[in-house]
Amino acid sequence: MSGDIVIQLAQNALVIVLLVSAPMLGLGLIVGLMVSVFQATTSIQEQTLAFIPKIIAVFVAILIFGPWMLRIMVGYVTQVFVNLPLYID
Repeated sequence: MSGDIVIQLAQNALVIVLLVSAPMLGLGLIVGLMVSVFQATTSIQEQTLAFIPKIIAVFVAILIFGPWMLRIMVGYVTQVFVNLPLYID
């Protein structure tokens, strides 16, 4: 296995990680921003108020995007295992 193949596999793995984590991170970011604006407008500075909506948003994102994320990950792993004999010298 040459260095180019290892770098290509690592690069593809990082792209898949970013692609799969984007819906959860994006929804958490949007909910966190909305909670921050709500806290700023109402002058409520409770620290724990920001965590519960973010956790719920991430769970909702997993429920909504879970099948898509699983399809992406299974496709990548299948591609790696199918092409494994080509990677080995």
